[in-house]
Amino acid sequence: MAKGPTPGHGPLTGVRVVELAGIGPGPFAAMLLADLGADVVRVDRPGGAGLGIDPAHDLTNRNKRSVVLDLKSDEGPARVLDLVERADILVEGYRPGVAERLGVGPDACLARNPQLVYGRMTGWGQDGPLADRAGHDIAYIALTGTLSMIGRPDEPPTVPANLVGDYAGGSLYLVIGVLAALQHARTHGEGQVVDAAIVDGAAHLATMIHGMLAAGSWQDRRGANLLDGGCPFYGTYATSDGGHMAVGPLEGRFYAEFVRLLGIADAFPDRWDLARWDELRAVVTERFLTRTRAEWTDVFAGTDACVAPVLSLGEAPHHPHLAARSTFVEHGGRTQPAPAPRFSATPVSVRTGPAMPGADTEAVAADWDVPGLRPIPRD
Repeated sequence: MAKGPTPGHGPLTGVRVVELAGIGPGPFAAMLLADLGADVVRVDRPGGAGLGIDPAHDLTNRNKRSVVLDLKSDEGPARVLDLVERADILVEGYRPGVAERLGVGPDACLARNPQLVYGRMTGWGQDGPLADRAGHDIAYIALTGTLSMIGRPDEPPTVPANLVGDYAGGSLYLVIGVLAALQHARTHGEGQVVDAAIVDGAAHLATMIHGMLAAGSWQDRRGANLLDGGCPFYGTYATSDGGHMAVGPLEGRFYAEFVRLLGIADAFPDRWDLARWDELRAVVTERFLTRTRAEWTDVFAGTDACVAPVLSLGEAPHHPHLAARSTFVEHGGRTQPAPAPRFSATPVSVRTGPAMPGADTEAVAADWDVPGLRPIPRD
């Protein structure tokens, strides 16, 4: 069923966004805008994306609407520009130059709507020696040094899914960028291009680490530092049933609570004796292996020891704290993370399920006053 824009749902209510369909960080960024209340119209291509999941299960397309346009046809680019004329933000994730060749690049769009915020999501950025090269999250975080920090020192770097690059270094920075540019456009009447590169964002995420490196308090090698698993009281430990517990009592009073409950309070009076960290780690490892994950969870429950069970994706929605906050919600039979963050005056929610390609053409044509979106009747 076609969906109309729902008024009054989030702080971005009234903001119109055109999303040129892609994969990964672009759709996630557009989902964030939609979760916050923007009317996001996704321009899908005929036949769907070359890489992706069943549209009915693609949660990154929730709270959006979809039209199908062939940007390689004579009419496709003109219809996109019709939408652009009525939009506040456009999001695209093509390689540099592709949008221009399709006739929907920044020059064409800003000529049609000088106040438009044109958001570009790429891995390498719009310029530089690698700008035209293919890539994925893992390569972007590799070059920025971010990947080198993750994992054990005696093993290859651990791949953190595609969360650090695509979504943290990519989507979140694009959203910050287009919202900042939207503020400028509304204040000064001037649109602009936002060049969001995953390499830039992933590098920026490590700003604190670079400061610590410059100060001599961070070693430029994996598994040797306070926050990268090198510290025996900041890491994960296996339990007797094959589960894991996450440990992070960095502050003194939290650490005292941790070692008391673990039963090793008298074993290592000086936890900052780095020469004995391997010995301390061995003792902590041995202790955690004496009980199950559930048993250790009970031991540390209700304390400030900064210890938590490592839950699976399926287990997480059922944790009492997350359930109490409705951190996960169910919509259309699918359990999914709720929109974040939260707003006191303009609450956000999952309003609609994934937008099915082309399902909202008539509604968007009417709401955005773009009659050209409607297919021409055939005799």
